[in-house]
Amino acid sequence: MKHKNIPLILLILFSTVTYNLYAQQKYWNEHTQLTPWRFPLTADKTGLTYEDLTGDGTPDIIRAFVLDSIPVMWIDDDGDMKYDDLEGDTDNDCLLIDLNKDGIFGGPKDLCIDWVDTDEDGIADMQLVIYNGSADARCGYDWDSDFIIVIDIEKDDIKSFIDWNQLLPLCWEHSGHSNFFQDYHGNTLLLKMHSSSFRVADTRFNCENPFIFYDHDNDDLTEISVRLMDIPHVRPCNGDTPHETFRKVSDEIDVVYSGRIPWASISWDVDNDNGQGNEFDFDMTVHFYGKGFDYSDQIHKFKNLRGLPEADRYIYDPRWRQMSELIYPDEKVAYNMIFRKGKWDYCWFVFDEDDDCNRWERVEFYYPYDLFKVGATQGGLDSHKQADAAGDRGEFDQDNSGKGRLYLSPIDGKIHLFGAEWGAWRIDQNAKCFQGYGGLYPPGEKEQRLHKDPESFATVKYTDTDNNGFFDLIEYDLNGDRIFEEHVSLLELNIDDSGMIYDTSEMKYEDVKALFDICTNGMWERGQDAIEVAGQYNLNTSWYSFWKQPHTPFERYSYGYWLNFYIYKDLCHLAELNKDTKMRKRLDKAYYSGNWKEVLK
Repeated sequence: MKHKNIPLILLILFSTVTYNLYAQQKYWNEHTQLTPWRFPLTADKTGLTYEDLTGDGTPDIIRAFVLDSIPVMWIDDDGDMKYDDLEGDTDNDCLLIDLNKDGIFGGPKDLCIDWVDTDEDGIADMQLVIYNGSADARCGYDWDSDFIIVIDIEKDDIKSFIDWNQLLPLCWEHSGHSNFFQDYHGNTLLLKMHSSSFRVADTRFNCENPFIFYDHDNDDLTEISVRLMDIPHVRPCNGDTPHETFRKVSDEIDVVYSGRIPWASISWDVDNDNGQGNEFDFDMTVHFYGKGFDYSDQIHKFKNLRGLPEADRYIYDPRWRQMSELIYPDEKVAYNMIFRKGKWDYCWFVFDEDDDCNRWERVEFYYPYDLFKVGATQGGLDSHKQADAAGDRGEFDQDNSGKGRLYLSPIDGKIHLFGAEWGAWRIDQNAKCFQGYGGLYPPGEKEQRLHKDPESFATVKYTDTDNNGFFDLIEYDLNGDRIFEEHVSLLELNIDDSGMIYDTSEMKYEDVKALFDICTNGMWERGQDAIEVAGQYNLNTSWYSFWKQPHTPFERYSYGYWLNFYIYKDLCHLAELNKDTKMRKRLDKAYYSGNWKEVLK
């Protein structure tokens, strides 16, 4: 019996030893539950091969396999590769990954990462990530592809995040609510498009061209973002005649950039409350759309952007490696170009009233659509899939008469868009419809919002009835039945609807923050005045003690508004109980003028 079991025992021992050897050779963080921050080190040094393309006796290429069988190639662009290196470097080299294992690098369904050290200090100043889609994806944006260029202005060496277990760029991956791994924090600049590199006519241009993040207080977090978009000409798939620019390019090209910026947005963290657990917290965004401006003269040359010429033959379409310049408005001129050069048809504004937006781009816009339809692409205010279903206030200047300027309105003490014909606030008083980073991407459900859309919500509508640029009519649907039960006209109350106008084109970040401080202090003072008035009319306000104890500037803003509003409505209720129409009118005038002295005894 013992002799009969020896072969089985030997087989088990051999299998165990073989498995252990494989386990030892496998990179330690391959498909663990930990974050895969780095390119996996080789599990087999004998599988590395080297090539000298320039004849100088040192290698220019390392070939290897990653995740068992996926071919990779490192290209040495700065001449410091050695024959015993396990990988290239991340200051001035290029990594090509043949994801679909078809023997072609940089082709369809492949991933490429290129680091560029423009000042030769040993730290990459730029990173290009090319994640190509399928060759069959034609005629339009390919949402399964990415062309990303990060320009690391602050030189913190953070660039794009790659999930090295999936070999996939994940620009939305984060910890907590909004500590994004992608370099959105601080002073940084991003160029991005959703198209395969081989489908683009001129890779010096881009779609998000650029996306700029500004850190004004040197805390390594972002207080302002500017997003400029070149909306390209796209080859039609339905037999329509393509734009005339396609006559000059190959039939393989589907995207031709216009060299114009017809879309622009500016976002501010108006209370500068970003920090641990709240790394991104934009509160207010202004958006322009129209003819825009030409930026084709904004040429930026970069030393070392052009990769090793001898390696071009290994790349399916090496044009992105052959560039020496990029064309985009940079962080020094972008803001001014919006206002000085832009020709805009309309301007929109959005304010995050429930302070729950942690998206990296902006507070997503409400659209001038149906007031009450709710849901992504459903034709309502929140039709944009990235928008907060409730909790934000959108305003619409459909002829750009106000040119993106702002004002403080007596109607509610808030910051409003000058020139807006109308606007609406969907109230989510306690941020129950919590937006966070918004969802749409893993680990959430793909293309699904992180939060559940509410079935009903309170709505406040604002209208400029006399076309002077200031709101003078406010309407309330507080019970969510989609019927405005109350309408108040400043004109009928003989209240001046105007407010001091603030020119955003001339405002620095400190000016915008100061404007919010003025708004917040005014809101809080109105609330305190309301408490004083309530006391004189024997109205108990201890019910609202929670709102009397704000801990942050935004809470002063929000709590001050609600104290003011609730006490006003309670006093109106008392006036109606007493059938005191004169008192009711005095209350309206006091509340909507922001001057409670009207009703002090």
